[in-house]
Amino acid sequence: MNVEITDPELAILETIYDSSRQSGTVKQRDLAHSTGTSLGMTNAILKRLTLKGWITIKKINSRNIQYAITPDGVNEIARRSYRYFKRTIRNVAMYRDSIDAEINRAKIRGCTTVVLIGVSDLDFIVEHSCIRHGLTYLKVVDLETAAPLFSKDYFFIFSESIENVHQSKNPDHLYLISLLADSGEIHDS
Repeated sequence: MNVEITDPELAILETIYDSSRQSGTVKQRDLAHSTGTSLGMTNAILKRLTLKGWITIKKINSRNIQYAITPDGVNEIARRSYRYFKRTIRNVAMYRDSIDAEINRAKIRGCTTVVLIGVSDLDFIVEHSCIRHGLTYLKVVDLETAAPLFSKDYFFIFSESIENVHQSKNPDHLYLISLLADSGEIHDS
């Protein structure tokens, strides 16, 4: 399971759950690595998860410990995953509405083509909105490739992967990084 690093407890629970379904054992160092936390922090989280009753710790010998997820731990994974999924869907709907409104304004201004510049996790929303409004959708990887298009009357969307772009007040430009910043959803990769 993939986990957002901002929740190391969930990452540890999921790693223990996954390891129990595969090899049956996982080392504390592996847990620390998978969560991006120190060994000390991982140890503290493991103790906290044990106190909450979400995992059990069994000492196999003087050097090896076995971690097992409890039914309450599985329920906690489901609860947190559901909350994450619900929040993600809410954000996608918000992005869809914002992007759709901008593309509709561009259509009203007479734009017939939308150009997405860069790699974006939101490209499917841009493409869907273009189809919905009957506009042509173009996707280019970088600013250099997009340069010849700037002489045309297109609506340009700069993806969150495009850095150091001077954000002009041009109504035919949308910067997804601004959209993400306004929602408070920018996370380090």
